[in-house]
Amino acid sequence: MAVLLEEIVQSVEFWLKILSKKKPQPYVNPDLDPVLLVPGIAGSILQAVDDENSKGNRVWVRFLGADHEFRTKLWSRFDPSTGQTVSLDPKTSINVPEDRYGLYAIDVLDPDLIVGRDCVCYFHEMIVEMLKWGFQEGETLFGFGYDFRQSNRLQDTLERFAAKLEAVYNASGGKKINLISHSMGGLLVKCFMCLHSDIFEKYVKNWIAIAAPFQGAPGYINSAFLNGMSFVDGWQQNFFISKWSMHQLLIECPSIYELMGSLNFDWQHDPRLEIWKERQDSDGNSRVILESYSLKESIEILKEALSSNTVNYDGNDLPLPFNLEILKWADETCGILSCAKVPPGVKFFNVYGINLETPHTVSYGSEDAPVKDLQELRYLLANYVCVDGDGTVPAESAKADGLEAEARVGIPGEHRGILCDHHLFRILKHWLKADSDPYYNPVNDYVILPTEFEMESHREKGLQFTSLKEEWEIISGDPDGDHNVADKKPSVSSISVSQAGSEKSARAEACATLVVHPQSEGKQHVELNAISVSVDA
Repeated sequence: MAVLLEEIVQSVEFWLKILSKKKPQPYVNPDLDPVLLVPGIAGSILQAVDDENSKGNRVWVRFLGADHEFRTKLWSRFDPSTGQTVSLDPKTSINVPEDRYGLYAIDVLDPDLIVGRDCVCYFHEMIVEMLKWGFQEGETLFGFGYDFRQSNRLQDTLERFAAKLEAVYNASGGKKINLISHSMGGLLVKCFMCLHSDIFEKYVKNWIAIAAPFQGAPGYINSAFLNGMSFVDGWQQNFFISKWSMHQLLIECPSIYELMGSLNFDWQHDPRLEIWKERQDSDGNSRVILESYSLKESIEILKEALSSNTVNYDGNDLPLPFNLEILKWADETCGILSCAKVPPGVKFFNVYGINLETPHTVSYGSEDAPVKDLQELRYLLANYVCVDGDGTVPAESAKADGLEAEARVGIPGEHRGILCDHHLFRILKHWLKADSDPYYNPVNDYVILPTEFEMESHREKGLQFTSLKEEWEIISGDPDGDHNVADKKPSVSSISVSQAGSEKSARAEACATLVVHPQSEGKQHVELNAISVSVDA
């Protein structure tokens, strides 16, 4: 009988601990505390505003004329007296739109794009998901976009952030705020928390940092200084800012220098900059060797490689070397970050990406093609020695927040893609108290996704046969189960259920086989095959 198979499925589901089912919330939940979303680098729409006529023009991100507008309006020079990087165009100011209570600027970065729209989505999926949970724009859901070229401790940005916290607090009726930061946004929040702990404690209830480079992203940033970076991967990058244009911007961005690998952190494997070079020994014989430089030694390489770097702006060649004034400013920022503490009454949570190869050591040249001049590095493709992380930030950097944390959870996922991860959504839903499951523990979290369901029934010789096949993927937060997968075999168990006959019902039996495969890459596959036989009434 089908009812017996139902009992088996219920038994398996109980074993998997998924008794509670997801309930859509099409209504506004008035009991939710407000949430403020803070993006990372390149995660805010930027507008160039003409100081003469106040006309605004989106320069990040845009599809048509992107590279020209970017070079004209966003290229900048650092002013050491203020700590601010100022656009080369003296008639232009850069601001961030405040539409939709700050959410517009961090949702879809090019709202006009139709084809390939997903590549410019930032917090979009998370915003959509949170609206389903009962959050409401302007009441309990807000965004904070900012000029990501600037230092994370720039006074103007911190003042805007303080004003935003107060505005969100007042708009929600005096409820304390849940901060959710992504990537470099975590450094901005940490700077503010250290420098303005009284304001932070007054307005903030919880801070959830996602994929934050607390100790830097050494491999990614070293190669960015020498070769630039692409905001998107694959063919779509051809429609956005060129790596060269981005390269020239980054050299004058304090925020990028603040993402360099920490010199004071005890790395499990020291990040290095490696260069294949041709050297002559004392006998005059040439041989190619691989020279390796520590994070501190790498600074001298960056200085030499960028010593003759220039950009042509408005017909003039401007020198754009590695900026030691910004480096000094960034060192002071790192000193501030190292002193941060979570104020009493505020809870801190840390989510970081795992299971992706992440650049850690950067290498240039090869044994067959050594580097002859360090200034060639700007035109060479980098090779990487990778560690575990999210593809951009090493896991050990993201975990090393230096704070008292309520929980630290690793999720398999890509640095920006993690913001669309349903595993993350489930964790956030619990921490934000938008769910109704008091027994759920995000630290030991797993998400169960049905992948296949088949059920058939037929009659034969007075008997009714019903068969069932069901499969699940368990996405686990515990990477330890991945070790020695090749040496493990699937676990096979049997389940049987019987029902005694009576005057009104005939006897029926059902049996099932449950196969649990070893965990691999944070996933575990479960198969259920069952059959029931009963007298055909």
